[in-house]
Amino acid sequence: MAVQNSINTNVGAFVALRNLNSVNKRLDVSQNRVSTGLKIAGALDDASNFSIAQGIRGELKAIGAVTQGLNNAKGIGKVAIAGTTAISDLLQTVRQKLTELSNEGITTAQRTILEEDFNQLLSQAANFIDNAVFNGVNLLDSSSANVNTLSNLSGGTLTLTFQDLRTTVLALAGSSFGSATLAQAVLSSEYSDLESTVNSALGSLGAEVRALELQTTFLEQISDATEEGLGNIVDADLARESAKLTAAQVSQQLAVQTLGIANQRPQSLLGLFG
Repeated sequence: MAVQNSINTNVGAFVALRNLNSVNKRLDVSQNRVSTGLKIAGALDDASNFSIAQGIRGELKAIGAVTQGLNNAKGIGKVAIAGTTAISDLLQTVRQKLTELSNEGITTAQRTILEEDFNQLLSQAANFIDNAVFNGVNLLDSSSANVNTLSNLSGGTLTLTFQDLRTTVLALAGSSFGSATLAQAVLSSEYSDLESTVNSALGSLGAEVRALELQTTFLEQISDATEEGLGNIVDADLARESAKLTAAQVSQQLAVQTLGIANQRPQSLLGLFG
């Protein structure tokens, strides 16, 4: 192939420039991947995979929202359990006072003191109920309602069942202890009802909060697996990209030198006119 000696058309410079542009594009790609850590940072990189990645990111955000709701429900349930447990512990002393009131041998003054102690204990039980509030929700009050929480992306729910402890506490607090017989009747009736209600509440709330915790753990595992899958699609191999970046930088330097040599070729034609 004949080489054309022309100052108007420098074929070698055109070739060198194309090579330099190609190297610069590769260099830009490697620099972007190294700086972002992503091999697919936008639709221009890979439209189909970027679309898939965006869908996965949306799913991860939805899982995060469900997890947040479950955590909020767990807070409600755990506070309710704490309040119920406190009442359960208090009932041991309440039973002691009722047993003492059931003794016919105590004096009227002693009975009065015991009744005051009993009323103070029931007042404290009511305070436990008042304070069993999380995020504005109290599962132990008579005005409560069940709390249904979204548990997955398919619309499933988990429920925290409200436990009306206030009604049974008030029923016991309104009891009369004018005699040992009355105290014995309260012990076998109102007190027994409250004890049964508290024990049932502890069992129900414990099982429901445990279900919330298990679901939260499961969603965290799903989220981790989904994150891993997303990373496989969009994350760059930084070791490989670093090697490509170094190679592209060297190629760029060589392409610049080649372009410089090609641009000097027309200068050599000036010697023909000396």
